[in-house]
Amino acid sequence: MGSFQYNNFLMDIINPDDLAIPKGYNNGIKCGNLLAVAGQVAWDKNKKIIGVDNFARQFGQALKNVVSVVRKAGGLPSNIVKLTIFVTDKTKYLSSLKEVGVEYRAVMGKHFPAMTLVEVKGLVEPGALLEIEGLAYLAEK
Repeated sequence: MGSFQYNNFLMDIINPDDLAIPKGYNNGIKCGNLLAVAGQVAWDKNKKIIGVDNFARQFGQALKNVVSVVRKAGGLPSNIVKLTIFVTDKTKYLSSLKEVGVEYRAVMGKHFPAMTLVEVKGLVEPGALLEIEGLAYLAEK
C-alpha cells in the first residue's frame, strides 16, 4: 500500500497481492473511512478470465475480487455499502439468477448493500461478461 496527498486529502492505494497488477489505475483508493473499489472482472492473478461463458462463475469471481480489495483495506464484506454491476447481456443475468444467488451468498453471506445493475454495450476486457465496482465504509480502528 502506498499513500498520496490530493487537495488536502490523504489517500491510500489498495492493490491486493492476489489480484493482477493494475496498469493505469488502482484496485482501490481509501480516503478516510471511504474505500472506492475499481470495477473488477472475473480474472485471476494472471489476468485469465475464470468461468468463460459461465455468467454465474464470472459473477462469483468478480465479487471475490471486490471483497479482496475490501479485505486488503482492513474491511469485511459487511463493510460494502454499494455495488454497481455492469453486464453485457441482462438476459444472461436474469437466466442465471439462481446460480448468481448461490455465488453471491458464498462471498457475501446475507449482507445486501445498495445495488445497481446496468446493461452496457461492452467491457474493455475480452471475454468479460460483467464487471462489479464497489464502495465500502471502513470504521476507525
